[in-house]
Amino acid sequence: MAYEVFARKWRPQIFQDVLGQEHVTRTLLNAIAADRLHHAYLFSGARGVGKTSVARILAKAINCKHRVEGNPCNKCESCMDISAGSAMDVQEIDGASNRGIDEIRELRENIKHMPSSGRYRVYIIDEVHMLTLQAFNALLKTLEEPPPHVKFIFATTEPHKVPITILSRCQRYDFKRIPQARLVEQLEKITAEEKVEISRQGLALIAREADGGMRDAVSLLDQVISFSGTKIANENIADILGIIDSELVFKAADAIIDGRSGECIEIVNSIYHFGYDIKEFYKALMDHYRNLLISLVAPDKNLLDVTEETIKEIQTQAKKAGIEKLQQSLNILIIKEEAFRFTSHARLVLETIMIKLSRLGELLSVSDLISRLEAIEKGAVKEPASFTTDKKKAEASISEPEPRWEKSSPPPVKPANNTLTAVKGWEGLISFVSSRNKGMYAVLKECRLVDIKEKTIEIELSNSPFAIKYLNDPESIEKLNSFLKEYFKRDIKVTVNLPTETIATPAPALVVKEPDIPKSVKEVLSVFKGELKGS
Repeated sequence: MAYEVFARKWRPQIFQDVLGQEHVTRTLLNAIAADRLHHAYLFSGARGVGKTSVARILAKAINCKHRVEGNPCNKCESCMDISAGSAMDVQEIDGASNRGIDEIRELRENIKHMPSSGRYRVYIIDEVHMLTLQAFNALLKTLEEPPPHVKFIFATTEPHKVPITILSRCQRYDFKRIPQARLVEQLEKITAEEKVEISRQGLALIAREADGGMRDAVSLLDQVISFSGTKIANENIADILGIIDSELVFKAADAIIDGRSGECIEIVNSIYHFGYDIKEFYKALMDHYRNLLISLVAPDKNLLDVTEETIKEIQTQAKKAGIEKLQQSLNILIIKEEAFRFTSHARLVLETIMIKLSRLGELLSVSDLISRLEAIEKGAVKEPASFTTDKKKAEASISEPEPRWEKSSPPPVKPANNTLTAVKGWEGLISFVSSRNKGMYAVLKECRLVDIKEKTIEIELSNSPFAIKYLNDPESIEKLNSFLKEYFKRDIKVTVNLPTETIATPAPALVVKEPDIPKSVKEVLSVFKGELKGS
């Protein structure tokens, strides 16, 4: 007897065999039981999730004379012919190779004929989005008013490419990706039936590579068995399929979290020499960091598309890293992904990214920075007082020349009030003005905050002639004052300083001898950081 590949051997034959699509199969079973069948169905979803299998089961069920609770009996002549692909009343058409208007015209001629043995003529068009626009237009009238003995079942992986005029004439069913845990369960049943020895971790590797598709998972299992026989080691799975072992990803994440930059380089080196695709490893690392973060912020385990055993390992590693570090790491991974797109040095890019991730612990977190700013604002952190000896002061005063200005110097610039509250208030005001007056917003954005007090706000203009002219207008000042009152909820006036002029370089002057100051006065000046001015 000829060998039958697993994908065909383990293809679902009744609705209950279809994995992970209960929302579709239950609806179709109810429709069959109530005899409420639509004339056209559209099945959409990723590859290998059961679209064509459900289409065949539906075609068998509606033509079967001995249905069992809505399912086909799979024993009558009609069911066996459809399963074998030789039924005259069920036509499977490949939309990619029969996409023209001539094929659709031929189909329209054929649907006039009554079914030869069953109740309905069923047309299953796979990858229907590949039809040309002219072919879709030719199909419109038939879909709108089909003969009562005809049913259409369309399958597609890209429903957005199907014209809306076609979609509106169909009942649409969206097929989901199958969770990894359910794929593993099904693969365990198959391997038990086929008497194949393989670990659950090995099956998880296959399920992960299948990316939610049952057909892909079964085909990959078939490929691995062909390579290894009935006893399969995890290493063989990684070798034959060229996939990244999850243990390697966990090891890399551990090295990053612990800050072991040297080990990160060694891991990249082993990936390179084993011949793994570096971009695939990077994708696996991103998925792993996503799982780490989700495990901390979301209690629902179903959000992690991994096995129960892997969830425990993920939770342990995630707690060691912490939410903040995971967020920073994942942001870096997302931003740096672009670097792989055009580079011919993927290994170097991966090395630099992993070193950067492993050194995140040396940087201050955002929350630490905010805490320090708030502490400074409250006066909890004080600058250490610096004291200068009398001798050093005397030397400084002797060596420092008294300037002789070529033109009058401007008043000293007042230091900006850069406390957290003041900065937030200023930024909030600019954002507030942006939605009310674009011209004033452009001017304020270029200004420097000097000070915010209870009843006044002091700003310094930029060197822009437009800004100087704009705020020199009394109307503009009045309008700004009204915005201040509206934003701060109190009367507050603005004081505008002109931009600081450039000070000319002072000419050298004579050395001035320090006046004779009593020791007690010097000590007072030192403690209070004061200076003695002449009367």
